[in-house]
Amino acid sequence: MSTIRAVQDEIISEFEILGDDKESTIYFIMELGAGMEKLPESARVEDNIIKGCQSKVWLIAEEQDGKVHYYADSNTDITKGLIFLLLRILNDRSPEEILNANLDFVERIGMGAIIGSQRSNGFAAMIKQIKLFALAIQSNQNA
Repeated sequence: MSTIRAVQDEIISEFEILGDDKESTIYFIMELGAGMEKLPESARVEDNIIKGCQSKVWLIAEEQDGKVHYYADSNTDITKGLIFLLLRILNDRSPEEILNANLDFVERIGMGAIIGSQRSNGFAAMIKQIKLFALAIQSNQNA
């Protein structure tokens, strides 16, 4: 499995191809979300919604062989693409790797200018929830 840095570098390279074309970038983010692993319908409940997101984003996590595996979905295509990017980087990693991850790809691809302040706040809420799940799983492993 590639390192967190290597996966971020791959994402940055993919976005560099698009240049400064904002419309193509948004479309690309939306297309990425279409490839996301399906969230079980039973998980689309209020308790699994990430607070702080403008759109509805459902996120659950489970431990698989000492690693954290996430499932997510959203009711909007662009948000689904954003959570897909995060899971592409952080899925199936140890809680420690997730908690120590420096997610700088957002700045490096200029996503802040693309998604605006409301979605940036939601993106930060997604990262926070992902890390909270990793912390909970780490606590259970150490108990």
